[in-house]
Amino acid sequence: MPMTAARPGALRRAAPALLGYAAVRALGLLVLAAWSAARGKSAYTLLTARWDALWYERVAGPGYGYEVRLPNGDVHSSLAFFPLLPWLERLGAAVTPLSYADAGFVVALLASLAAAWGIFAVADHVHGRRAGVCAVLVWAVLPVGIVQSMAYSESLFTALAAWSLYAVLTGRWVSAGVLALAAGLTRPVGLAVAAAVWTGAITSFVRSRGTGDGGGAWRAARAPGATGRDACAPAVTGRDEGAPAGPSRAALSRTVAGMLLAPLGAAGYVLWVGHRTGGGPLGYLDVQAGWHNGFDGGYAFARFAAGKLTSFPSALAGLALIAGVGLVIRLYVTGVRQGQPLPLLVYSGVITALALCASGYFGSKPRLLLPAFPLLLPLALGLARLRPPRQAQVLGAVAVASALYGAFWLNGSGPP
Repeated sequence: MPMTAARPGALRRAAPALLGYAAVRALGLLVLAAWSAARGKSAYTLLTARWDALWYERVAGPGYGYEVRLPNGDVHSSLAFFPLLPWLERLGAAVTPLSYADAGFVVALLASLAAAWGIFAVADHVHGRRAGVCAVLVWAVLPVGIVQSMAYSESLFTALAAWSLYAVLTGRWVSAGVLALAAGLTRPVGLAVAAAVWTGAITSFVRSRGTGDGGGAWRAARAPGATGRDACAPAVTGRDEGAPAGPSRAALSRTVAGMLLAPLGAAGYVLWVGHRTGGGPLGYLDVQAGWHNGFDGGYAFARFAAGKLTSFPSALAGLALIAGVGLVIRLYVTGVRQGQPLPLLVYSGVITALALCASGYFGSKPRLLLPAFPLLLPLALGLARLRPPRQAQVLGAVAVASALYGAFWLNGSGPP
């Protein structure tokens, strides 16, 4: 998956980010283990055999078809869960002595490291190494960062999405399409990755027609440490005088192939569910409706937040929720102002819109935003400007707070 591996010294360049990420995640797991033991619970069970992780395990074992019918008539179907993580769990259990749950945990750990490397690669390409390291560490210390170590699909999806976006930024269109296809088999928001691939490919094609550059890479035309529009403009190299305008036939074929591959994962699974349920192309939406998941433009979420403001102390939670949404929107706007490459903005914009405008599972929205790592680039840039001792103080304090919150969160009654 890590395409930078082909470049000499790529792993050494990313090593500080990966080591820092591993340290933060180890702290989170240690705090979770201690907290759970004090409450007489198993931290490993919380990570591997609760909530969504249990549904993935059911798909990995007997396959699709498991349903839970609730007293009110709602049907919770395993068809709501995309297949790539269960496939990997089944593969892991087939070739090792691991159980499905064990395999899911291993996949999550490995995928989280791949995701951290992918986030570093994207941020390094756009803003430089220092910002790349900071972006990974900010992603690691998010309050919901413990999910990165759970047998959930967030880490796997983020890894595939990050490397697909890196392939887009560097003009590797077939790789971008294949990774987007795999992301689409992992979570419904895989379409956000496909949209980013299409955006990058079309923009690159339009620009290359005027420059004759066949690679179409979004190159970071900057001096070391530079930021802003000049740091991450979707630039292409110029061509020699007299060179033919437009991309070569081979380059165009690779671009088109990547675009065609990108949506196949999500579209293929959704169509398969529709065929299996007899609901046609929109059958997957019927499955999600059984879970009270839908897209209402944020109306239900707004009512939920407003309802929190009607009494104390829930009003504090409501105010915190509104502040959190405001922060997400501000980070996105800041990314636009700082000139993030358009594929990153499209990707994070689609994920943010789907997370905030969905009609159900309001407590899970922070987790649903976890793959939207481009939102963190403004924070990473701000952190990168601090002196190393100050960086260590800030990250250390936030990492401890994140570990404590993650342990409290997972030991609660509801799903993350």
